[in-house]
Amino acid sequence: MKLFDVYPLLTIHPVKAEGAWLWDDNGNRYLDLYGGHAVISIGHAHPRYIKRITEQLNRIAFYSNSVQNRLQQQLADLLGELSGYPEYQLFLVNSGAEAVENALKVASFVTGRKKIIAFGRSFHGRTSGAVAVTDNAKIAAPFNQVHQIQFLPLNDHQALRAAMNHDVAAVIVEGIQGLGGIHLPDGAFLQTAQDLCREHGALLILDEIQSGYGRTGKFFAHQHAGVQPHLIVIAKGMGNGFPIGGVLIHPDIKPWPGMLGTTFGGSHLACAAALAVLEVIRDEQLMRNAHETGGYLIDKLNDMKVAAVRGMGLMIGLDVPGKMNELRNHLVYRKKIFTGESKPDTIRLLPPLSLTREQADMFLTALADSLQEINVVPATA
Repeated sequence: MKLFDVYPLLTIHPVKAEGAWLWDDNGNRYLDLYGGHAVISIGHAHPRYIKRITEQLNRIAFYSNSVQNRLQQQLADLLGELSGYPEYQLFLVNSGAEAVENALKVASFVTGRKKIIAFGRSFHGRTSGAVAVTDNAKIAAPFNQVHQIQFLPLNDHQALRAAMNHDVAAVIVEGIQGLGGIHLPDGAFLQTAQDLCREHGALLILDEIQSGYGRTGKFFAHQHAGVQPHLIVIAKGMGNGFPIGGVLIHPDIKPWPGMLGTTFGGSHLACAAALAVLEVIRDEQLMRNAHETGGYLIDKLNDMKVAAVRGMGLMIGLDVPGKMNELRNHLVYRKKIFTGESKPDTIRLLPPLSLTREQADMFLTALADSLQEINVVPATA
């Protein structure tokens, strides 16, 4: 049987990982500044993470949500404490797309409405509702095109005011757009979205799947703007590689039996992984490290004056018009550094939150060399 060929693959086969490092089957070592799409939050093979999962595996790995699982409440308690949302409710799922689907469903249940407002360059997932609110017609099949979605330009207050009415169930926006190229919603724009949702009885959904879990120096990116969404969706860095996602749900939203459901979401093993992640983020002060190391990287990248730099903490985009693919390939194959990409021109940096200043400097040196070697002219030249 062949694999279904939908992924453009790097010709690299990782076989070992530790911290911010990967090794391939030829013994080459790579600095991982991408973390498998922002998934590796506490570093590869963290000993506390391995210990938690191993101990749990030796007890019980899985049973369905037809029984009590105390690990779920332990996870909810610690997540509430570290995120600053102890009064919210947690629904556990398996992935970011599933979290988005359930958030959209809750918004529709609560409001009795169907229409969703989303934004240009957004990415929210590939399942039916999630892909419908994603601004990429190429990945939306005809089956996905029956939803009532209106796309607006990000940070356009006037357009949002004009679009809001009592038909809107929810406004969904990323804390920072990831796949769209590391574009940040203005704090004032998020405040406007919150105010308009309250005025029209709609729900505000913050997609923090990439931008959450401490990546920006606060637990969630939207907390820099001082807003309080009705629903917050999480995944990626939540399990450090173990599949898990969730929806944080405002306390005013009341559940009823059967409203949502999942077979695998919130399993014993998934909760053990997620608890280990939160404990390491807390005990190793990784949010502070993300703020400090990320700020250092952004300052140094701006000093290079090569292209536009956007981001916050350890979620950084570097625009290299016309040279992005060449630069990314040069970094991974010649300098042994993993980075991500956003079409058409953006290099994305989403390293573990434990990235050190020394590792940041290694990247900056490699980047400067690579830009010279592929003949990228400084933006000020």
